[in-house]
Amino acid sequence: MSWPDLAPLWLSVQLAGVTTVLLLIVGTPLAWWLATTRARMRPFIEALTAMPLVLPPTVLGFYFLILFNPNSTIGGLWRDATGETLTFSFSGLVLASALYSLPFMVQPLQTAFEAVGRGPMEAAASLRASRLDAFFSVAVPMARRGFLTGIVLSFAHTIGEFGVVLMVGGNIPGQTRVISIAIYEQVEVLDYAQAHALSAILLVFSFTVLLLVYTLNRRAPVRVG
Repeated sequence: MSWPDLAPLWLSVQLAGVTTVLLLIVGTPLAWWLATTRARMRPFIEALTAMPLVLPPTVLGFYFLILFNPNSTIGGLWRDATGETLTFSFSGLVLASALYSLPFMVQPLQTAFEAVGRGPMEAAASLRASRLDAFFSVAVPMARRGFLTGIVLSFAHTIGEFGVVLMVGGNIPGQTRVISIAIYEQVEVLDYAQAHALSAILLVFSFTVLLLVYTLNRRAPVRVG
């Protein structure tokens, strides 16, 4: 058996890394708002955020395909601004993956922020700390395990995506051919040896990352800066 092509694995790691960073930027303020707001629309936003957990990936992928189409408003604006389409591109995969994995970042962070409570923030305010300073010096350190869990789940979930990335990105080598699609392609052509090799690499890689992070998460003390 020849050594499998690792380009799809590297592309999957890139996609998961970029998606996780984007989710940290977008998901953190959203999770904080959900954890602290008393707005009546909170249940609506929570339900909207959690929808990827219950909808089939092919359903989401189909609507992303429609939404990102160059003839749509979003797809057209992106094409005019960048010269490329969101469909069948790495940028489209990142955006679709971020939307698909959003609950895996937001929900752990929301739970962690809710556990922080109002007391520490009120104490920081009594010491004349601004809301932004209190957030980064108090809430973020106290919610560090929520951040770690959100990062791990978002990264691992993106690595294992299939339906959404296939619908939005297709199977373009070097651009959208991630490891899950490469495995599926090898199974389609009955090359089970290559499919097994790629699957084994992904299995070992995913388990090692999860084991390492969860071990560090369990041992690391929570410190408030």
